[in-house]
Amino acid sequence: MTIMPGAEPISVDGSEVGVVLCHGYPSTPQSMRGWAEHLAAAGYSVRVPLLPGMGTHWKDLNATGWQDWYGAIDLAYQQLTARCATVFAAGLSMGGLLATKLAQEKPDLAGLVVVNPIYAHTNPALKVLPLLQHILPSLGGIAGDIKKPGVVELAYDRNPLKAMYSQTKLWKIVVEDLPQLRLPVLLFTSRTDHVIPPISWQTFLKRVGSDDVTQVMLEDSYHVATMDNDAELIFTESVRFIQRLTPQRP
Repeated sequence: MTIMPGAEPISVDGSEVGVVLCHGYPSTPQSMRGWAEHLAAAGYSVRVPLLPGMGTHWKDLNATGWQDWYGAIDLAYQQLTARCATVFAAGLSMGGLLATKLAQEKPDLAGLVVVNPIYAHTNPALKVLPLLQHILPSLGGIAGDIKKPGVVELAYDRNPLKAMYSQTKLWKIVVEDLPQLRLPVLLFTSRTDHVIPPISWQTFLKRVGSDDVTQVMLEDSYHVATMDNDAELIFTESVRFIQRLTPQRP
């Protein structure tokens, strides 16, 4: 399988503080590159894996499921723990969902940063998705929700339905276990998001067990906020969050 130019995974070795960054669905590390570069410039070690089935052809994504995507994030985490004393998890959209799953599985993580994460949705079509996935291979794409002119997300223009159905299964698993999540959390949510409704982050805030949760509302960005007008705010505040939780390190 040929990887799209620009969709390659990102790996930077820096200090003993590491950050696993996870891109969304059906996207690529390109949507996280600016964030990864900012974290690397701050001195941190960074890993942004290319999730299985993404960055090639949309049909490849239908041959994967959430266990495959989580496996890639888990591997990136293991790579960082081999060289870092402190590791954070962060993600955008479904990447935020996967980062949350990682935080639930790895309580030694120092903190969690999520941008417009998906935990729930109100789209009525989801009710027929279990059947529809066997009839239609894909529907129209959901990527590229960016307010900033001239910015293009490198992602599939189709939504592969078998993969989408697998993702919805992970929503339920993660939401069920949210009360056990006790890590510090930094939550970014766009005031206007055409992909994920407010019920998603509202569900998170209602069920999460952590008593250290900071929500930052993004006023000038749509769903792919890491590439939008509020990107610098996300980058700056995530570094401040990491610094707060690693005060002994420069």
